[in-house]
Amino acid sequence: MDAQSRGRAGDIDPADQWVFDPETGDYKLRPTAPAARPSPSPRRSSPTGGPAPSAGRRPAPPHSEVPRQRRRRPEGDGTPKEGAGNGAEDGEKPAGRAAARQAAGGRAAARQAAGGRAASRRKARPKKSTKKKVLLWTGGVTAFLVTGTAVAAYLAYEHFNANIDTVDVGDAAEGGFGSDGPLNILLIGTDKRTGEGNKGYGDNDSPGHADTTFLFHVSADRTNATVMSIPRDLITDIPDCPTRQEDGTTEVVPGQQDVRFNISLGQAGRDPGCTMRTVGELTGLDIHHFMMADFNAVKTLTTAVGGVPVCLEKPVDDPKSHLKLPAGESVVEGEQALAFVRTRNSFGNSGDLDRIKVQQQFLSSMIRQFKSNDTLTDPGKLWDLAEAATKALTVDTGIGTIKKLSALGGELSGIKTKNISFLTLPVVDNPTEKIKATVIPDPTKAPQVFAMLREDISFTEVEKKEKAAKDRAKKEQEALLKGERAAASDVRVEILNGGKIAGAAQTTLTWLQNTQSVLKSSNGGNAPEQLDRTTLEYGPGQADQARRLADIMGLPASALKPGAEDAGPMEPMVLTLGADFKEAGVPIAAPAKAPENLGNVEADEKICAK
Repeated sequence: MDAQSRGRAGDIDPADQWVFDPETGDYKLRPTAPAARPSPSPRRSSPTGGPAPSAGRRPAPPHSEVPRQRRRRPEGDGTPKEGAGNGAEDGEKPAGRAAARQAAGGRAAARQAAGGRAASRRKARPKKSTKKKVLLWTGGVTAFLVTGTAVAAYLAYEHFNANIDTVDVGDAAEGGFGSDGPLNILLIGTDKRTGEGNKGYGDNDSPGHADTTFLFHVSADRTNATVMSIPRDLITDIPDCPTRQEDGTTEVVPGQQDVRFNISLGQAGRDPGCTMRTVGELTGLDIHHFMMADFNAVKTLTTAVGGVPVCLEKPVDDPKSHLKLPAGESVVEGEQALAFVRTRNSFGNSGDLDRIKVQQQFLSSMIRQFKSNDTLTDPGKLWDLAEAATKALTVDTGIGTIKKLSALGGELSGIKTKNISFLTLPVVDNPTEKIKATVIPDPTKAPQVFAMLREDISFTEVEKKEKAAKDRAKKEQEALLKGERAAASDVRVEILNGGKIAGAAQTTLTWLQNTQSVLKSSNGGNAPEQLDRTTLEYGPGQADQARRLADIMGLPASALKPGAEDAGPMEPMVLTLGADFKEAGVPIAAPAKAPENLGNVEADEKICAK
């Protein structure tokens, strides 16, 4: 590669300014750095609000001082607002490294004034560390966080912050990051035609859809993650969506029932917050943040790491996507990589569900490539990866800076690829259609998957996690569910509705009396307040009745709330149905194991597309 394409000035390569220390896994600045190049111009927003095309030149790594953060780029026509895009609050002061050097007299001047002490000072030998400080993520738009603390030395805050686009989705994005609980991030691939070379993809003159969507669930202990694909043709309900307008006001986009999931973004003015709310309603999970990218993300990220290995069981020559690959393993990047993940007709039964499987296999390979030594020990690749990823990203304002994204990545540094599990939301064909074009959630498997995610139960084979879950469940069962059971006909219970399903108390009463012989049951109407979780309150003398009802309702041990005083002989237990109640006869307790035949794979598995 020539000097011009690598972003050199003269004979100086930005990668040559950094030295990789194999004992610590970090990069450090050479004692005498090569002469620095002028700072590149900040990236502008495109007229459509998406990332502008790259100039094709890699900027120089920053010096040790961190420049002030520039204002967020304006949206709309890409015209900078006063003081925006140049790092100056009043629009008059110079910005970036040029300004810092002008104010400080330059690094060379500082060294000369210090008598060359910076160049001659000997640093203490760092303590040997065997842990690679690598920030794990799940591929695609999340590639930036994979590069870890080694690339943190490269983070030119002013430059990379200017790359990132943000959307204020209001209270749709809250919590998760920095807490001690699970973390849920929605990864959205839009088919909007933005960016150079993308006019041949997606829908013409369309604001885009949620074309490819992954729910990235990270466990509370940050040891494992589940990446669940959501089919774009899933029939679901879209709730009312408050969206922030350009003038600062908020407009509520009305919700819709029984529509395709992919119109939760772009259509009718819906922003990514609408997709977050839709997934939250569908799964019962709190969605904390989103990351979104267009077609350019796959092209630029795969190019930045030198291509991604893929495997095919048979050769492919697809006239629609223009993908042409032989059987066996190939390395794809750029347009060819995008064609690979968009190909539908050459894989499986030519449907979206089989394409999702190929996308999951591709992302697994992409993660392995990001974490490989070929990437982590190559300063040039690390720089290109950070550059490509930040230009590909649109995120919520809660994680909309390099500092926040790096901190977020730090929380994920302990996850290994073998502990990242990919799966697809379980679905069945839409029974209302004669010609099958859409799908609905599998009425049996989908609630089980959602429950496992809500209860933070790992889908990966992590022995420590499984043992802890078994021990915890065993103790809870021994403490509350071990003992004699009353006959169903002796169970006396009043049912209250504290969930979101109208008439749930009556339907449960009918089911208990007509099918389970719980005849001493009554409808207590609506509960005083809504509950997230179903509860069963009872006196110590009613423990045998509580165990029987728990068996019938499929209640987890955590739902049982024994009181301190005995109840009277005619006093019923109180069953309050919470938001986790779906319908009578569907167990509320999350299963200890995932349903069979989900088709999930771990990120460290190498699989050939069929």
